[in-house]
Amino acid sequence: MFIYKQPCLGSSVVEHFPEEEVVGSAILPPGTLMNKKNIFLWTLYDFANSIVSIVFFLYFSQWLVIDKGVPDLWYNMIFAAGSLLLLFTAPILGGIADKNGKQQNYLNRITILTFLCFLAVSFITLFFYNQVFLAVLFFLFANYFYQFSFVFYNALLRYIAPRELWGRISGIGQTGNWLGQIAGLLITLPLASGAVYLVGEVGRAQTFLPATIVFFVLALPMLLYFKIEKKENTVNKVNIKEEYRNYWGQFRALIKDPNIGLFLLAFFFFNDAILTAANNFPIYLEKVFTVSDSTKSMILVGILATSAVGAFCSGLIADRFGLKKTLLVVLGSWVLIFPSLAITSNFKLFVFFTVLMGFMYGATWTITRATMTEICPKEKSNFGFSFYTLAERVSTLVGPLAWGLIIYLFSDMGPTAYRISVSLMTVFIIIGIFLLRKVEIKETKDLTS
Repeated sequence: MFIYKQPCLGSSVVEHFPEEEVVGSAILPPGTLMNKKNIFLWTLYDFANSIVSIVFFLYFSQWLVIDKGVPDLWYNMIFAAGSLLLLFTAPILGGIADKNGKQQNYLNRITILTFLCFLAVSFITLFFYNQVFLAVLFFLFANYFYQFSFVFYNALLRYIAPRELWGRISGIGQTGNWLGQIAGLLITLPLASGAVYLVGEVGRAQTFLPATIVFFVLALPMLLYFKIEKKENTVNKVNIKEEYRNYWGQFRALIKDPNIGLFLLAFFFFNDAILTAANNFPIYLEKVFTVSDSTKSMILVGILATSAVGAFCSGLIADRFGLKKTLLVVLGSWVLIFPSLAITSNFKLFVFFTVLMGFMYGATWTITRATMTEICPKEKSNFGFSFYTLAERVSTLVGPLAWGLIIYLFSDMGPTAYRISVSLMTVFIIIGIFLLRKVEIKETKDLTS
């Protein structure tokens, strides 16, 4: 399918492909298609931002809900508010990037804003820990910019690998994500447990500043050295007001292909369940099993380790057996996992199920990213991935509302309310499977036969 050409000494390692090859909706340009330096930087960036994300999603949720006494529902509303912000901004900037080819510039700037907001949360929780509203406000913006960055980051998959390797390279990037989360937990565990003290308020707040600094240091290589070929026929000036006026028209044009519309809707539902459960997992462990932070961290390390394996293996499997078939098997596994977690009262058995589900965590986003890359037209990559990101984040509008409402309605039942909440997530998965079955995806083996 492709020819590997040994590079000259000192040059970057690249793989070369035929002059022009039509694959799905993408036309592979001549010359260098897979620069291993770019793949490394792309993966390192995912490794970096996952360090800060896991630390904040694990410890900030508990700092807010457990330490400061803020209700679960209000914590989940942070993600809902961020989703609304994305709805009114991400598709616009994504569409502009498709026209002017400046997705790398936008990614760099949004990464810097992400760093600054996480840095603000770190200082507030350390030195102004009674200013809960300010901490929540900056965390909202930090999470918003963090999610916004993936509009441009995910769309880069098309530019760093040929179609027949999208599953594999997506898996490598997702493996970097899970390994970064493991690193984040291991770096901050001594701080969270109290074994090491830096400055400011003791406890969970100690973890935020080191994670934020490490994130930015490791993200810098991507910002400085990642390069893709400049798009031809780009527009230098784009009218933002015109983009907003054409917003829904562009969206309707995108989902005119029923496969894109059905896939995004399916992704909305099954991702809703998985993300809601993930965001509330530390609180679930605290409320249902009353485990310590150190135990939570070790459980998460186990989950993330199997997630890294799942990400890498699922990419290979998807390239071999097809994206749709592989994704349906993965989602079918979630239908069994959520009820098992809910009914299990034995903690050791619960740990077994959570570590097992880690494989599916890694597999889910590896395959969905490659699938979106396949079905989205190349000239609308950033715009398309803005709605992919929105489907992911707006799902945190419905799932958290359902989760928080159940906790509220059944609050007198104690831990049972949390078991009911995780059971409900199965319904969202089943709806996603039903919709995904109607999506037609032309697989690599069909394209090359």
